[in-house]
Amino acid sequence: MTFSVVIVAAGSGTRAGPGQAKQWRVLAGKPVLRWSVEAFLAAGAGEVVIVTTADGEAFLPRILEGLQGWRSTLGGATRALSVQAGLAALSERPGAEPVMIHDAARPFVSRNVILALLGALADADLALPALAVADTLKRQPTGEAAQTVSREHLWRAQTPQAARRDTLIAAYAAWTHGEPTDDAQVVEAAGGRIALTAGDPLLTKLTYPEDFAMAEHLAGVARVTRVGQGFDAHRWGPGEEVWLCGVAIKHDETLVGHSDADAGLHALTDAILGAIGEGDIGDHFPPTDPKWKGAASDQFLKHAVDLVTAKGGALVNVDVTLICERPKIKPHRQAMRERLAEILSIPVDRVSVKATTTEKMGFTGRGEGLAASAVVAVETPA
Repeated sequence: MTFSVVIVAAGSGTRAGPGQAKQWRVLAGKPVLRWSVEAFLAAGAGEVVIVTTADGEAFLPRILEGLQGWRSTLGGATRALSVQAGLAALSERPGAEPVMIHDAARPFVSRNVILALLGALADADLALPALAVADTLKRQPTGEAAQTVSREHLWRAQTPQAARRDTLIAAYAAWTHGEPTDDAQVVEAAGGRIALTAGDPLLTKLTYPEDFAMAEHLAGVARVTRVGQGFDAHRWGPGEEVWLCGVAIKHDETLVGHSDADAGLHALTDAILGAIGEGDIGDHFPPTDPKWKGAASDQFLKHAVDLVTAKGGALVNVDVTLICERPKIKPHRQAMRERLAEILSIPVDRVSVKATTTEKMGFTGRGEGLAASAVVAVETPA
């Protein structure tokens, strides 16, 4: 049976923690969204429409490289509006053809789930996979004692949810009850009959940071932890400020270098490149290339992180040590940690910035320059 798919991928996924929206993050070597697109195309979907943001449309060609049969459209302010935008973006096909609405945050959709939904539409207006509630349920109104709630006849709804295209369009057009929690609620309100098919525990929704660790295990991909270290030094020269770990600090000198001479970012970039066996910063940004003269070093660091992501990896934590007599680092340390966390897309508690002196010994002790060292841990597929 021919069917189409609308994948909702326009959310920001703030509950999943800092970094990219969850649909763009790498899971077991490939982006979360790609898992679903590949599954639907392999199951025979005639067309896949991905509802996303303007930024997301820019990501899609890279994330879905090599796949055919998909297109994208911009979503709305709510999931319901995004679903309707996806339905409107489908090419002209028979109104009775099934359409599956799927959340991008559920990457492990299987062929068996898809076929079961298509079969269930013979006797229903909408079909969805669902799992019986196995845990004991408790209700606790504010300020009151907890009460046990019967779990009999209760089910956990999943996606994809399948219905005929004209059924979905008509149901959404008639919906007037605020923001629905899923498509089944909309079709039910329009008088439609809902059928439940066997859900799949693997169809878990990625919502919180810990869900990604669980999904990695479900994907069955072994992971290894790699450690990298980096070191950089620059001499002092005339100036009025110095860049360290992405933060500008007022100072009576500046560090001299081809780029902005941010020794902290340079050491950290080298540490990441070393952890994944990708050479050093000079291999990727040669100091002989005038293109990088005066360049902001955060782009070097972002490039290293992108290489980690391309390998299906993720940063675990970073530790930077700045070695200098001046300027004083402690007043700026928290700002540096926050800036590094922003660039690296990891929580700030995984970022350490420290400072030390060499007790007036060596080139840093004599005030001739500043040095930085960095250590990182990176997790990648084995």
